[in-house]
Amino acid sequence: METLTNTLKTRYQEYKLANPKRRIREIADDLMVSEAELLATGLGETVTLLKKDFENILQQVNNLGYVMALTRNEYCVSERKGVYQNISFTPHAGLVLGEDIDLRLFLQQWHLGFAVKENGRESLQFFDKQGVAIHKIYLTDTSNKAAYDRLVLQFQDTDNHEIIVDTSEKPASAELPDTAIETVAFQDAWIAMKDSHEFFGLLRKFKLSRTQALRLAPAGYAKKVDLQSFQTIAETCSGQQIPVMIFVGNKGCIQIHSGNITKLVPMGPWFNVLDPEFNLHLREDFVAEVWHVIKPSTDGDVNSIELYDADGEMILQMFGKRKPGIPELTEWRELVNHTCK
Repeated sequence: METLTNTLKTRYQEYKLANPKRRIREIADDLMVSEAELLATGLGETVTLLKKDFENILQQVNNLGYVMALTRNEYCVSERKGVYQNISFTPHAGLVLGEDIDLRLFLQQWHLGFAVKENGRESLQFFDKQGVAIHKIYLTDTSNKAAYDRLVLQFQDTDNHEIIVDTSEKPASAELPDTAIETVAFQDAWIAMKDSHEFFGLLRKFKLSRTQALRLAPAGYAKKVDLQSFQTIAETCSGQQIPVMIFVGNKGCIQIHSGNITKLVPMGPWFNVLDPEFNLHLREDFVAEVWHVIKPSTDGDVNSIELYDADGEMILQMFGKRKPGIPELTEWRELVNHTCK
């Protein structure tokens, strides 16, 4: 972090004047700092530091009414409008299970929170220890502004904390050689899954990365396909109004859109969904691998299309819309199997 916040503040302001269309995340990359550090230059003016009481803050977001939830990773952004409902926490994760806003929250990764006024918009923004955005909540024209003001007043951190982020490079976890994996036992465990959520436990048990697990999957359960397959499936779901579930996440939050996608708008390297309640922005040029994956469950097989970057990090998952106890949509299954044959 810069020794003098004012120095960074000056650089940030000058850069914005010269590049008015650049977003804060892009400016942070250009200036070789974190997004959280740039926000911190506005403390006391456009930005308020919040206490690290994230669970209680989130418990009150329902009071804000109709808002926009934003979650992103390096190459994909998911924006979903609605109300935060059915908010709960376990020692492992937080849940928001509203009809519109559906989240999985991993608060051990949350490090900083801010209330932000920028470009005429007000929001709550949360970051990890590296100053990378985990989740943002934007007010809309119909949000309860008074409830937002009360929340910020209640949770503002009035102590003069220095905003410190960890800028050290995190070494990537090295994959074990395929020969070191108990492949047969892993494949047997895959086939024996009763719920697709068990997949995460298999990765830990057998010490596998996600893409390594797909490479070593039982025959017929994972197939590498091309990006055109994803595009075709999305376009068909749009045209035939086949409802889907789209998962976009990072290490601190997974955001799930359940429902139709209608207005698909390619724009240069971006694949966009621009619907009234749901927007998706995907950098297709950074998609290194696309997989058709089948996971068993007590409700029948579950088919997904999964996009990964060059480091094997998940960018996006797409499923047919379903709930536990209900079999996968026949239209989705037939579409995926036909497209990826």
